[in-house]
Amino acid sequence: MPGCELPVGTCPDMCPAAERAQREQERRLHRFEVAPGDRGDRADPQRAVKEYIRPAAGKPRPSPSQLRPPPVLLATVRYLAGEVAERADASRAEVAGFVADRLRAVRLDLALQGADDIEAAAVLEAALATLLAVVARLGPEAAPGPADPTLLQAQVQEGFGSLRRCYARGAGPHPRQASFQALFLLYNLGSTEALHEVLQLPAVQRACPSLRTALAVDAAFREGNAARLFRLLRSLPYLQSCAVRCHVGHARRAALARLARALSTPKGQALPLDFVVRLLALDGLEEARDLCQAHGLPLHREESVVFLRGHYTEEGVPPTGTCSLLVGSKLGERTLEEVVMAEEEDEGVDRPKPPP
Repeated sequence: MPGCELPVGTCPDMCPAAERAQREQERRLHRFEVAPGDRGDRADPQRAVKEYIRPAAGKPRPSPSQLRPPPVLLATVRYLAGEVAERADASRAEVAGFVADRLRAVRLDLALQGADDIEAAAVLEAALATLLAVVARLGPEAAPGPADPTLLQAQVQEGFGSLRRCYARGAGPHPRQASFQALFLLYNLGSTEALHEVLQLPAVQRACPSLRTALAVDAAFREGNAARLFRLLRSLPYLQSCAVRCHVGHARRAALARLARALSTPKGQALPLDFVVRLLALDGLEEARDLCQAHGLPLHREESVVFLRGHYTEEGVPPTGTCSLLVGSKLGERTLEEVVMAEEEDEGVDRPKPPP
């Protein structure tokens, strides 16, 4: 950043050698950071990633050799998205906890050095996209622990804050800015403050397809128009679907509550479960049965839900289900690394259409 006295990082590795040695000595290596077959006491330089340590008041700033420059930070995010987030030998909670911590360290390294805003934005965009994906895979029903949903939500908001401050400084261009502003609105669906901030963006950004769609989703969510909302959610690309996943359960509960108010009678009125599946974009009849029973609604022959007056209830966090249709299936044949690093078409970035 012009006129800034901050240093420029020079560390060439995902984890500085000094930290690797210290964590080896203290036996604080994560199993993701050691070579396969290793006993766990030696860090693999190709797998070890700098962990987050909160800056202490009065402590001197790290030296440039302890800070990774933007190209190394971007390579670190690529590694986390491509090699760690896709691991099949670990629980989603373990993956999310590790990735979130290391991405937090990425943002801190960036904040402690004088990085160019264009380079910084690229790192923050990739880091935020990766975090959104691992949080969406974890789901909001996860129990507190290494990947506490509340802490992860705070980290996502911190990521949006860092990125949007970078955009606000005015340096550019940032080709993915409109797409990430759309992700911001979708993650904060229904927030008056988020909507106000998006509406203050220049008209050229608000005209981008990704932001227009996000605004339409927000409007349908606010209006309680379930049919339109879930039709729009079906059409969202993968990262936008990851951003909005945390609201799916609440939207389904609100839609079911409206149906209960409209249809409940003393004798009960039945509605086919396959209609509920289509309306709420559920992943099948079994998920529809679980959703209805979670809200106290009886079933008739496992084929329809019966709306009996006084039976609808709301307890605890609404289930979101597997969200395969609305989220998981949209990754298709691509890897998360491809989407995070370069898949601008998936992000809704405007591109000229080929001639017919």
